[in-house]
Amino acid sequence: MAVPEIKDVERGEIVNRVEDLGNPLLKKVADEEENEINESYFMVLFSTFVAVCGSFEFGSCVGYSAPTQSSIRQDLNLSLAEFSMFGSILTIGAMLGAVMSGHISDLTGRKGAMRTSAFFCITGWLAVFFSKSALLLDVGRFFTGYGIGVFSYVVPVYIAEISPKNLRGALTTLNQLMIVIGASVSFLIGSLISWKLLALTGLAPCIVLLFGLCFIPESPRWLAKAGLEKEFLVALQKLRGKNTDITNEAEEIQASIEALEILPKARIQDLVSKKYGRSVIIGVSLMVFQQFVGINGIGFYASETFVKAGLSSGKLGTIAIACVQVPITVLGTVLIDKCGRRPLIMISSGGIFLGCILTGTSFFLKGQTLLLEWVPFLAVGGVLIYVAAFSIGMGPVPWVIMSEIFPINVKGIAGSLVVLVNWSGAWAVSYTFNFLMSWSSPGTFYVYSAFAAMTIIFVAKMVPETKGKTLEEIQASIRRET
Repeated sequence: MAVPEIKDVERGEIVNRVEDLGNPLLKKVADEEENEINESYFMVLFSTFVAVCGSFEFGSCVGYSAPTQSSIRQDLNLSLAEFSMFGSILTIGAMLGAVMSGHISDLTGRKGAMRTSAFFCITGWLAVFFSKSALLLDVGRFFTGYGIGVFSYVVPVYIAEISPKNLRGALTTLNQLMIVIGASVSFLIGSLISWKLLALTGLAPCIVLLFGLCFIPESPRWLAKAGLEKEFLVALQKLRGKNTDITNEAEEIQASIEALEILPKARIQDLVSKKYGRSVIIGVSLMVFQQFVGINGIGFYASETFVKAGLSSGKLGTIAIACVQVPITVLGTVLIDKCGRRPLIMISSGGIFLGCILTGTSFFLKGQTLLLEWVPFLAVGGVLIYVAAFSIGMGPVPWVIMSEIFPINVKGIAGSLVVLVNWSGAWAVSYTFNFLMSWSSPGTFYVYSAFAAMTIIFVAKMVPETKGKTLEEIQASIRRET
């Protein structure tokens, strides 16, 4: 029977044509699907926000010493050697934290490791605040270093383990973004308030983190590995939304865990076995390249580098670096799940190579008294290109790949090794930078450019693309190629 058409008298339109009958129902279904998507993403995004409070704390700790050097030395009557110890002991604490990070996160869970880190950082900041001598100052700095050493491992791992594959790269990259923001905020606030008050601001991210951990789920993959099946399903459902069918994902995770459980408990010597060797080579090598392109030397001594290149003051260049770092890191966060990990890190390494060549050439021209009017522009331009290129790829991507490539049964011990290598490289580069510059300023940057070139070759030959794959698919792919 035909459906009679009814005309809207006021608007002169037919309102119940046959082809329009499904519209209200379709609209309702679309609205429900949109609400489900928003709900499923909310808990993942909220959990990520809580976790990256640890990354912000990381940046705050790293950025603390630069704006406070003169005031701490004056108030506590410290020698340059004593303040240098204060600055470098952070890295020593972080190395120890890195060694323990995998064991702590495997034993207490990812949330437990973040709580441990926060308590170490809070204790450290309070020690710095109440210090009246170099000893308590160093103890506090060591404790904050230990805390961020654990944070540097557990934050990207937790985010990778809770994220759906289409968001994992972007969300894990937020780790690096928040480190950069934390360091920048610490530097800016430190120029306005006393060093004691700045130490108290370091408590804020830890308090937010500890409060937020009460409301977010544990990593489902860790729960599955720990044999807590009921908690595993509850956590996964909470992260994906109450109306989302998690059956396939839960089965894939459990199948991967069961396959790994038949293997003996992982030991340090297992990391050199054929089964895990390729993953370890990828993780360790990326961290070596990340540090030995010279980021800590160039970052820590940027002001002195600009002055040495001929600028009257290094402050303008340092401000320019801060202005470049944050927006470029944001851009990297957007691009990582669109372009993929491999293209981003190779383009980034190419930019680092160019920046090092330009900066090294500026010092070469200055040494030969050639084109002296171009030297400051080449130096500033080269360093800014370097920082922008590093921020978009070499900064965040190795941490993303580290969190993806290791099976969960070796993730703790392998992740600890990778993070330890990273912190050891950071110390080595920051320690040797001034010696290298004294040896040869252009040679220093040409050495760093060589590491950037080697990074491109290594990534092209060895590093798999992990975009759009589950963690289980990534690890299975690496095993097949071994």
